[in-house]
Amino acid sequence: MPTKITMKQLLETGVHFGHRSRKWNPKMKEYIFQARNGIHIIDLQQTLTNLHEIHDRVADVVARGGTVLFVGTKRQAQEAIAAEASRCASPYVNERWLGGTLTNWKTIRQRIEALKKLEEDRDSGLFDRLTKKERLIKQREIERLQHRLGGIRDMDRLPSMLFIIDVLREHTAVREANALRIPIIGVADTNSDPDKVDWIIPGNDDAIRAIRLLNMAIADAVLEGKARRKAYSDEDVDFENAVADGMSPYMPDEEGEEADERYMGTSTLAKLREGNLRFDEENEG
Repeated sequence: MPTKITMKQLLETGVHFGHRSRKWNPKMKEYIFQARNGIHIIDLQQTLTNLHEIHDRVADVVARGGTVLFVGTKRQAQEAIAAEASRCASPYVNERWLGGTLTNWKTIRQRIEALKKLEEDRDSGLFDRLTKKERLIKQREIERLQHRLGGIRDMDRLPSMLFIIDVLREHTAVREANALRIPIIGVADTNSDPDKVDWIIPGNDDAIRAIRLLNMAIADAVLEGKARRKAYSDEDVDFENAVADGMSPYMPDEEGEEADERYMGTSTLAKLREGNLRFDEENEG
């Protein structure tokens, strides 16, 4: 089913407002409707069309057991990223992106386990045997790790997809995902480089209301996918084994390659043609 987001909502939240025209990236030309008073106006018809397509892609991947990692560390995005990712029980990064979060996942996972062990020791009363100074040191370490890793503490493997607010700012996350061939859904403003993004949402990546709406759209798609997965489980459809046996979670629609050319970035098309697009494969860096 398509996204519930409407053109009216996109307009009311200012998703159509891009950057000043002198700061644009020419690669975003096809997504720009016009320049008005020195500001680029984004073509919301393309935004809405892509949101419908992306909604179905996300729901399909999640229905097959995949996960979406929400990423947005700029001040305007932090609250919405945490709120919407939590609403759909998905991992998120809304503080500084730690280099190696994806490409050095094994080490990051070890730090998460260290955090959980410290919390377990504290909650079981083991800290009571320590001196006041030792307790303080360990509590500060817990707080530091919670701040850095809290949003991904329950992520037990690499994500199937990334949803990123401001692909220009989150260039390290984009680079790591590209290196591991993890697909990216990216909110791309008029100053962005769409070539590094697999599914593009042309839109304002600075306005709080716009960011909140786009986060909500992806979270709704995740929830739909989880509902489908529960239905599959009730019907004893074993999608995990199907994926392990080589069934791709990527489900092209009836429009075929022509639609793919329209909605996807060049990196995903290359992966599809090479047969290397992977959504649900654990790949430790």
